[in-house]
Amino acid sequence: MPPQDLEQAPACARPASADRGSPDRRRTGRVSSGSARPRRVGLLVAVGGVLLLTVWLAAALPGAALASDLGALLVSGWAVMACVGAARRQPASLRRFWTLLAASTGLAAVGRALWAAQRLTGGELPHIALVAAVYLTGILTGTVALLCVLTAPRSPVGRARVLLDGVIVGLALVPIVWVVVFRDVDAAALADPVRTLGLFFPMLDLVQLTVLVAAAGTARPVWRPMTMIAGSLVTRALADTAYVALAARGDYVAGHLLDVCWPVSYLLIVAATWYPPPPVCTDPDDTADAPLPPWWQVALPYLLVGGAIGAVMLARKPTGQTPHLVFVGMLGLLAALAVRQGLAAQQNLWLVARLRTLAYTDQLTGLPNRLMFIRQLRRALRVEGPVAVLMLDLDGFKQVNDRFGHATGDTLLTRLAARMRSAVDGDGIIARLGGDEFAVLVDGERSAPPERLAERLLDALQPSDGEEHAGVHPSASIGIAEYGPQHTSHTDLLRDADIAMYAAKAAGKSAYRVCTPELREAAVSRAELIADLRRAVDEGQLHLEFQPIVDLATGAVRSAEALVRWRHPRLGLLSPARFLPLAEETGLIVQIDRWVIHEACRAAATWRDRPTEATVAVNIAAAHLRRPDLIATVTAATAAAGLAPRTLTLELTESALIDGSEAVLERLRQLRELGIRIAIDDFGTGYSSLSYLHRIPATELKIDRSFVARLDLDDDRAYATVEMVTRLANAFDLSVVAEGVETERQHAAVAAIGCLHGQGYRYGRPGGLVQLNSLLGRAESGLTLT
Repeated sequence: MPPQDLEQAPACARPASADRGSPDRRRTGRVSSGSARPRRVGLLVAVGGVLLLTVWLAAALPGAALASDLGALLVSGWAVMACVGAARRQPASLRRFWTLLAASTGLAAVGRALWAAQRLTGGELPHIALVAAVYLTGILTGTVALLCVLTAPRSPVGRARVLLDGVIVGLALVPIVWVVVFRDVDAAALADPVRTLGLFFPMLDLVQLTVLVAAAGTARPVWRPMTMIAGSLVTRALADTAYVALAARGDYVAGHLLDVCWPVSYLLIVAATWYPPPPVCTDPDDTADAPLPPWWQVALPYLLVGGAIGAVMLARKPTGQTPHLVFVGMLGLLAALAVRQGLAAQQNLWLVARLRTLAYTDQLTGLPNRLMFIRQLRRALRVEGPVAVLMLDLDGFKQVNDRFGHATGDTLLTRLAARMRSAVDGDGIIARLGGDEFAVLVDGERSAPPERLAERLLDALQPSDGEEHAGVHPSASIGIAEYGPQHTSHTDLLRDADIAMYAAKAAGKSAYRVCTPELREAAVSRAELIADLRRAVDEGQLHLEFQPIVDLATGAVRSAEALVRWRHPRLGLLSPARFLPLAEETGLIVQIDRWVIHEACRAAATWRDRPTEATVAVNIAAAHLRRPDLIATVTAATAAAGLAPRTLTLELTESALIDGSEAVLERLRQLRELGIRIAIDDFGTGYSSLSYLHRIPATELKIDRSFVARLDLDDDRAYATVEMVTRLANAFDLSVVAEGVETERQHAAVAAIGCLHGQGYRYGRPGGLVQLNSLLGRAESGLTLT
């Protein structure tokens, strides 16, 4: 299927005027209110008149010729008035269509009047040039009307293509009808140009019918007036063809039963004016959902050309000559085909350019996309000279989408892309690789060094007045990689720029870093560590250590926090700070959390019969908190270990809680209803707010170690902070745990303030289950930790 034949009608919606409860609309879509009664009466009268005329002509009653003339004039006049009324009632987008159709029908009526007058005065079949000119003008006007419907092609090239399709089909009809109609007509009849030129009227009818089929578009269902008008054109084409055939053989007389066909064709136009307007296009560019045209609609002009060629061969005289009219028609057909293909070639070039633009341009920002950037990068690497890539990632952009929605995020991306394009200013090629990630290519032809370009980009991304206050302006992290001997392809260069970009993020964001061998080596080690971490759970490399939480008044161990460790087969024992951030980045943290919950519950089952009834605390990552299967994981772990839910405490950081949605809060409420305890870890270091303390069903606050550590320094502010948090917890009926208690002075301070529980090296370092059981045994013996 040629691409030039794929122009579609836009996605549409019903016009507001048709859906506002107008009394002129029914569910059937026909006009049927009080104002429509005169039209209904007129239509009934016209139908009755056409039936009477049919009986009259079939019975060959006296005055049949005059009756056929009057019938055609009356019905065509009524069709003109109906089209004018439709132009007044329907939207402005259809006014031109109905007005031109009224003019076309009116010209047909004038032509019929001239034809009847000439017949009455001359006594013979009239074939004067004036009648032909009027009819021809009416056909051209009707063709222009069909090109004004809402589903017709909108571009001049598209309309010209549709018109040429009609001309090709019509010209192809000339040799075909010649063979069918005139092959057996004697030479004297063929010499009469009036008879032979009449063949062009069926051809023009077929041109109009072809234009209508193309202009109706591929939307289903088809607008009903178009089917009525198509029926009118088919009726008229058959009537004209039969008239030409009869006239060529001398068998036609005025008042023939064939004369009924023309009033019937006008009657169908009257019926077409009864239907409401079609859906109105809401977005002229939205053509993605428009169906493709059927194959026959595209191939129709070319199929008839084959028939025309065969007809030419049959039309040849015994002398081998082709009739002049057929020869002229074939020349016109070839010319139309040449112009049609020229338009197709021109539109193909436009489509290729458009597809290339779509393929290589980011539709949101207008910047080159990833595909175009890779092409430019590979081309630059083939030319000798320095090449560098700047990889840029917006910091905190996800929060913009989460807080304000993707529409705000898209607007922000568009604005920032314009700033970055201006900052690059011809010293590089900037592209959007996807999401909030951009890249800049700097090759040997550019004057600014990559570092200077990075500084300009960071300056351009600084928030303007009001943007920082609104909280919708992220910063950016930029990584720079310059092509060198260590790179074997463009992928290596992009990888190094990515490594440097992550180093800039780790350095505090809103900065740039240049990739160095040390950074590259660290990235390789990091990738290897991530790969090892994926196998750590399955291969049993993780284990738990427990740090006791004691009652400050008695020194008895009341709880223990489960802390995960990794026995790496090559690197040895790794602390959580070494691998948990990687687990959170890769999503492995959820799998690790599940393992920790189950193992902690199994460990707690070993001391569940002790009088102390010590509990176990487990840290939960923010990613796990947002998962709906958290409740199922917790209940399954406690049930499998035979623990009461109150034995388990889930520790959550403030940042994880503050990012929580209503669904997260409801999940926490369900956990509390089951008896699970909720602790807010590292309290005071996040976004502490009294409002979320009211909303979160917490049972415990853990004062961050940074405040406890400053109690050794006689820091009055630290002392006041710990005291304030303790009082706040008491007000909310929450227990308090002071973390990081390492010295006797710190222990005395938190105890004096009123903290009930403490955790830290002062009471015990993290250790295995055997050590914890020993501490629990000392508590049972009445011994306290000192």
